[in-house]
Amino acid sequence: SVSLIAFTTIAFLTIMEFTVYRDTWMKYEYEVDKDFTSKLRINIDITVAMRCQYVGADVLDLAETMVASADGLIYEPVVFDLSPQQKEWQRMLQLIQSRLQEEHSLQDVIFKSAFKSASTALPPREDNSLQSPDACRIHGHLYVNKVAGNFHITVGKAIPHPRGHAHLAALVSHESYNFSHRIDHLSFGELIPGIINPLDGTEKIASDHNQMFQYFITVVPTKLHTYKISAETHQFSVTERERVINHAAGSHGVSGIFMKYDISSLMVTVTEEHMPFWQFLVRLCGIIGGIFSTTGILHGFGRFVAEVIFCRFRLGSYRSTSVPLPDGHTSNHLPLITDNSTH
Repeated sequence: SVSLIAFTTIAFLTIMEFTVYRDTWMKYEYEVDKDFTSKLRINIDITVAMRCQYVGADVLDLAETMVASADGLIYEPVVFDLSPQQKEWQRMLQLIQSRLQEEHSLQDVIFKSAFKSASTALPPREDNSLQSPDACRIHGHLYVNKVAGNFHITVGKAIPHPRGHAHLAALVSHESYNFSHRIDHLSFGELIPGIINPLDGTEKIASDHNQMFQYFITVVPTKLHTYKISAETHQFSVTERERVINHAAGSHGVSGIFMKYDISSLMVTVTEEHMPFWQFLVRLCGIIGGIFSTTGILHGFGRFVAEVIFCRFRLGSYRSTSVPLPDGHTSNHLPLITDNSTH
């Protein structure tokens, strides 16, 4: 029975150890980012509930006080309301976002499944709606310097000039302002399918015509090395704020969507690691040797206990008797009572 228990335990622990050997984990290393010369790519896919001729998007580089080129962005007239299939996609994306906020370890699963999972982009409409476009989808990418900046979407097209920039908003009435928007995708760095970013699936509905939506973003350069991909991307955290512009009440500003980003000085290297085969063999030998040693000790201890109990039983079977000797003396030894002595 001891041998059966030992072999069963060895088999169970070997299977568990093999499961651990097949699994991988993500290792995080931190260092100072010394690359300040390369450009930072911003991937954008935002839908605003205003016509394309009324809105403009650009990036203001806060270090050089100049407008970065936004030629890589496409303005596409669309319908703001999603189709049933698109609404289901958005609901699932928002559910994943809520789970990521609760379980941070799920980010490792996303890193390891990058390029293997389905695309996280908004699926095309399946209902072929004949409704006239009432919104503008601004999507594409642009390159900026790796310094703090401000990407914003506001009323009117941007007009650069030597002292900064302005938006031609005088011809747009305030009643047509509507900065309700949906962020289908926003990322920094190389575009990696399967990676879900913090603002993907975000939808904000404006309660007033003159409303400002602000997103304060901290971008962390990230080098991702897994068994499937090797890419240089960026993670980011975001803080949201929104308020109604009312100069009479002291709430000053410009209506629109403002994404103020800052680049972290630290760089994170995320590497997928695997247990070496030699370490697996050492752990396996330790399991087998440990089980045999433990069962040997238990077997010896059990045998010792059995012998002690059996010896007590044998001592209890003796009793004191007086046996007359031929010379008239009496022997007080305790002979073992046997069947022959009872006759």
